[in-house]
Amino acid sequence: MDQVLRENDSPDKAVQFSNLYARLLTQPVLSQKWSILYLLHQLGDSNLEDDDPTPDTVRRPDSRGAGLGSPGDGQVFKDAFASAGLPRLPLQKTQPKPRSGSEAPTERRIQTRASKKPETAQDGDTETENINAAGPTESALLRDLPFTLQGLSSTNLHFSSLTTLDLPPTLPLPIVSLLHTLAEPSLLYRSLSKFVESRNEGLIGQSLRSAIGSELRSYLGLIATLEGEIRRAITSLDVNEAQGRVGKAGVTLKRCVIWTREATMGLRLMSLMVDESTSRKGGQLISMIHRFSTSHGDPFVGAFAERMLSHVTRPFYDMLRQWIYDGELSDPYHEFFVIEQDSHDSAEDPRRPPATSVWEEKYKLDEGMIPSIVTEEFARKVFLIGKSLNFIRYGCGDSAWVEAYCKEASRELRYGDTATLETSIDKAYKATMARLIYLIDDKFQLFKHLNALKRYLLLGQGDFIALLMESLSTNLDRPAGSQYRHTLTAQLEHAIRGSNAQFDSPDILRRLDARLTEMEKGDTGWDVFTLEYKVDAPVDVIITPWANRQYLKIFNLLWRVKRVEFALGSTWRRCMTGARGVLAVVDAKMSRDWKTARCAIAEMIHFVNQLQYYILFEVIEASWDQLHSTIHKQDCTLDDLIEAHTKYLKAITHKGLLGSTRHNSTTGHREDVFTTQLHELLKIMLAYKEAVDGLYSFSVAEFTRRQELSAKIETRTAQGKWGLTEKDEEDLNLPNPFYKNQSSNQAGGSDSPFPISGLTLTANNDDAMLPALRKRLTDLSADFKTRVNNLLGDLIVQPDVDMKFLAVVMNFNDVYTPRKRRREGHRGEKKTPGQGGEMSKAASRTVSAAEQTGKGKEKENGKPGGGGGAIGAATKMAEKKVPMK
Repeated sequence: MDQVLRENDSPDKAVQFSNLYARLLTQPVLSQKWSILYLLHQLGDSNLEDDDPTPDTVRRPDSRGAGLGSPGDGQVFKDAFASAGLPRLPLQKTQPKPRSGSEAPTERRIQTRASKKPETAQDGDTETENINAAGPTESALLRDLPFTLQGLSSTNLHFSSLTTLDLPPTLPLPIVSLLHTLAEPSLLYRSLSKFVESRNEGLIGQSLRSAIGSELRSYLGLIATLEGEIRRAITSLDVNEAQGRVGKAGVTLKRCVIWTREATMGLRLMSLMVDESTSRKGGQLISMIHRFSTSHGDPFVGAFAERMLSHVTRPFYDMLRQWIYDGELSDPYHEFFVIEQDSHDSAEDPRRPPATSVWEEKYKLDEGMIPSIVTEEFARKVFLIGKSLNFIRYGCGDSAWVEAYCKEASRELRYGDTATLETSIDKAYKATMARLIYLIDDKFQLFKHLNALKRYLLLGQGDFIALLMESLSTNLDRPAGSQYRHTLTAQLEHAIRGSNAQFDSPDILRRLDARLTEMEKGDTGWDVFTLEYKVDAPVDVIITPWANRQYLKIFNLLWRVKRVEFALGSTWRRCMTGARGVLAVVDAKMSRDWKTARCAIAEMIHFVNQLQYYILFEVIEASWDQLHSTIHKQDCTLDDLIEAHTKYLKAITHKGLLGSTRHNSTTGHREDVFTTQLHELLKIMLAYKEAVDGLYSFSVAEFTRRQELSAKIETRTAQGKWGLTEKDEEDLNLPNPFYKNQSSNQAGGSDSPFPISGLTLTANNDDAMLPALRKRLTDLSADFKTRVNNLLGDLIVQPDVDMKFLAVVMNFNDVYTPRKRRREGHRGEKKTPGQGGEMSKAASRTVSAAEQTGKGKEKENGKPGGGGGAIGAATKMAEKKVPMK
């Protein structure tokens, strides 16, 4: 015990020895305890007995000339079982043997750091030659290993390039294999250090460099620990060799390989990440690292990737937090899955309307940047939250609510806390959508605007539309160039005050306006008149410019149908009232014509009524119910509103015979299937109405002529004269009015007090005018039936059930024969039974005449489409005189 205290400054060794000695005394098995301790003490002191005055070297004798009992056996035994391994490396077999027969070939010196005494020049040269010939020792390699692992060149291990490490050529293969294993982390560290020092324009890329730099610092910590172990081992080895004891350091190259194996795997993973990150950024970079965590079976790889993600995703979660709580996009390097559109992007396509709001055009979702740590549904929800907040702030002008919401709900988001993230997103989604729908529905009154569009532009306000058309009919008959907007506006105000529209809110009525569209040569007021409903932001996000064009298209069709209904209705009323008066007098001559005309007008009125009922009720009202249910759904979002309104307009245009197109082989272009047919049918009905008005004017003129002739006969009979003379008959049959006037002047007067000069012209032209009117009415009626058959044939083959139902309603009594037109387009149509070969030409001429009749006006007081000025004057005269018989 005293010796232990003398040899050691610290009392720890003495305490340890005392504990061991006490435990030895308690062992009942050992009887010779003192003898055992003495033996161990002698064995321990035998290593310290050395009479050599120069302890700097340990001379190993040659075992070839010595026996097992030779004095050199103990040293060989100690060298063989030393814990630090052999103190030197054997020479290679190819090394030439020395010429002298001395002990120099078998004696090799290993220089130790414990020796400080100078040696002779001859001994130093001999030792240097031996070491150079055998290569560096393991101790020398261990001294250089910490520098090599840090990517620094040393005496024995030199880096010739970034990816090359030069090894000494005289090393044995086992040592070379170990150095190859240790060279991998060295080269990986050099490449990763260069990557960390490089610059990258991207927050997530910089975060990746920061995470790799943190891992490299941990690696350097491991190297520092390893370097301390190597230094202590080498120092202990030198002291043991200096004192002639066996070294117990326990640090070898193989153990260094084992100690750096885990760090090497980490460096290898980071090198793979660096190689794959060259063409990725933002969410793509996060997805690449996350793939190592989810698709690799090694737990070490998964844990390492998770640790990397916790650092790399910090900028991503910062951008996410600012987006879902502030509605602002803080992404200077375009690494987030939400991108902001430039203003010039929408201007590249002239067909697209400008971005009138921040909803449709300002932000887009980049699906390629969505990281794999979030699902696509989650990303769309996040995108909708931020876009809604931005829209509330800038579109709705409610920035105060956004700021208050941000202060109340904002919290830190980080990777790995999935439950908190999902909860935050769900709360933000519900709060944002509820506020946005409240603003759109209550503050900006979206539903009231949609209802106003339905009532005014889709002709849902019947009394308003009827009064407007009645007040505008006279004005719109004139050419389009003579129309003035202030006149139309005044008539619009009159229609509002005279109908139930006057009870609407002033905000709705001030948005309703009348305007004129672009006019062409020959257009009338009917062709250029339209109603307009103006909406402001943020309602224009839903009622977009495209939606306004669809409303205008639907209004133009319904306005044309309503005009035809109004025209046919006025003609029908005139025919019904005239049948009890004017037309009853000429019934013997024109009864067949009027019966045919009334049947044709009734047929056209039925067609127009069924078409109006179908569009207004079967199409618009049904689509409106679907829109109403979608708008008032509980979890409705602004995107749902936009989609529902778009679907509503598409359903109206498609089912309302405005959206179907087909290819015309004649022109090579696509054309509307039903729109063109409807417009042609409406033109034919207007032309037929004008022809019936002409027939009515002719009937009134005939009635007036007969009334005047009857009055003349009664007057002459009362005077005791003949009712008709030969001269009157000659005057009635004169072919030329000029000749008739000359004859009457030469006779010196007439017996009748009623002049019939104007009537004579009408009577002389009866044979030419009445057949022309009959032919025109017949051709228009036949053309109408042909086009209705074609329309019904196209409706029957439509996949939509409602459109098929329209064909059934129009042909409920099978009066028409629906047929599909030929695929040649408009080159020819099937002829109706009993129609002549020139029917198509006559129909085309009739349509041209109808267009001219509908667009032009007769001069002075003549009725449009009538038979001339005399017939117009006679019509006015007959309307003033109501016959008693």
